This record gives sequence, structure tokens and C-alpha cells, in this order.
Amino acid sequence: MTLKPYGGANPDCMWTKSSYSTDEGPDCVEVAAVPDRILVRDSKNPDGPRLALAPTTWAAFLPYTSGR
Repeated sequence: MTLKPYGGANPDCMWTKSSYSTDEGPDCVEVAAVPDRILVRDSKNPDGPRLALAPTTWAAFLPYTSGR
């Protein structure tokens, strides 16, 4: 897997999505790191709602997404 950066609608954040995600795929999320949070959004709705997670919460979540 490689990560693809995407500036998108907010130039203050560098949004990234997995190379496993395609533009046509139904289930794509993007993440961005800001000074004290990890932001998560739906790649199909870049101006829509976002999750804001503490870095420790994000780190605890990652093993579940990768199948441990």
C-alpha cells in the first residue's frame, strides 16, 4: 500500500488516502494530521462532516483496520 496525498478543499490540511482506494470505489476515507488531531472524512464528500480524533485514539484504532 502507498499513500496518495490530496490537498482538496482545505489547503491547510494534507489529506491522504490509501492506494487501495480508487476514485470509483464506494468506501474511501481520507485522513489528515493537524497539530493536535487526526481528521477523517469521506473522500466522496470532501466538504462534508469530519471526525476529529486524538492521536492516541487514532493509534488505538489502527490495529482494527489492518486486521491486527
